[in-house]
Amino acid sequence: MNIIKYRKIPFFISGALFLASVVLLFTIGLKPGIDFTGGALLEVSFADTRPSIVAVTEALHPLDLGEVQVQPTGSANMILRFRYISEDEHQQILTTLRDAFSSAPPTDGEPLVEAPSTQGDSGVTFETVEENAVVADVSSVTAVAAPTVIEERLETVGPSISVHLKERAGEIGLFVIFAIILFIAYAFRKVSKPISSWKFGVTAIIALIHDVTIVIGLFVLLGYYLNVEVNIPFIVALLTILGYSVNDTIVVFDRIRENLIRMGYQRFEEVVNKGVNDTLLRSFNTSFTTLLVLFSLFFFGGETIKYFALALIAGIIVGTYSSIFLASPILVVWEQWKKR
Repeated sequence: MNIIKYRKIPFFISGALFLASVVLLFTIGLKPGIDFTGGALLEVSFADTRPSIVAVTEALHPLDLGEVQVQPTGSANMILRFRYISEDEHQQILTTLRDAFSSAPPTDGEPLVEAPSTQGDSGVTFETVEENAVVADVSSVTAVAAPTVIEERLETVGPSISVHLKERAGEIGLFVIFAIILFIAYAFRKVSKPISSWKFGVTAIIALIHDVTIVIGLFVLLGYYLNVEVNIPFIVALLTILGYSVNDTIVVFDRIRENLIRMGYQRFEEVVNKGVNDTLLRSFNTSFTTLLVLFSLFFFGGETIKYFALALIAGIIVGTYSSIFLASPILVVWEQWKKR
């Protein structure tokens, strides 16, 4: 399989996806979550029919919570986002929701949850027939409604913490990139012809930037159309993608290095193409087994890790593609430019 010969095709695909992602990032931008903006996230579930977004917003309006974002999720849940709240405000929000959306009286044919009245001796008698209790006197039986609005989770982040998280996320990203260049330059220090060792590191970083940018572009679209927000788990996913992608790229580069030592550097393009083909099956098998786990997490995991798994899925697919069809061809193009 002559991947290097037909390198213009993946170059075109990668260039189009990368450019589109950059345009989306600077025109629309990511939708930051509370980890980066500060505030509170409250997820509640409704035992009865889930109310409309407008109804929930109007019910919370008197509480002065600032801008309230309401997002339906699942079949009976809602995610509410608003400013940072105290514990008293937290309880007030739950009380307001429960008062506004309490259970409606049961209609004909719906079962009652019944309990004996506590006012003195009611005289209620029961007659048991085949383990079914039959109420002889229902005058003193009262209906007990189960809670309609149930709190699933609450997350709060103060403004000062969110600013710190932004700064730390950027610092970590820059540190990882710099460390990768140094590591690859050291690992390939014995390779000097025709490509210097540090160029392997720079090429790997180009592939990593390509991978991460495309994943970010995907989440820009998800945020715009599905209101998907990015939080710390998204940053963790990006860093994981960096590690996975560079690992795959180094495996390919290492085989190229071995072939250079054994075959010489006079036919550099042929050596690179052989190195890519030698590791092709290994790359596909590793990515496939990893994707099986991630797809399981995406479809059967909880709502909180759904988009974390999706980011990893997209990153591993793009990272596998770039390590095979992008990183190694860039080395060949770099060598050809040097000869000009």
